[in-house]
Amino acid sequence: MEIVMENKYENEDRYYTAKKRVDEIKGFYSNLISYVAVNLGLLVVNLVTSPQYLWFFWPLLGWGIGVLIHAMVVFRFMPFLGKDWEQQKIKEFMEKEKENEQKRNWQ
Repeated sequence: MEIVMENKYENEDRYYTAKKRVDEIKGFYSNLISYVAVNLGLLVVNLVTSPQYLWFFWPLLGWGIGVLIHAMVVFRFMPFLGKDWEQQKIKEFMEKEKENEQKRNWQ
């Protein structure tokens, strides 16, 4: 009975982890669609109102940097911001604390 319950909880954990991941990806694509639609609108407004000065590049660039960072985080291209990095740092700090504790016990 315990094995069945453990498997059930493991499956639920995997399901919620997968669902969270899908939600993150959906959020990124929503951001990307908004980015394209709004910047196309800004391009049209810019070309209609003041074609001599192309100011639409500034919001395109600024928001584009944000979209790029969002993509890097969602698709895990930035290891120093991901779960692996967090887990590694936690493990590192725990090992250092253990070493410090052992040194204190020897003294």
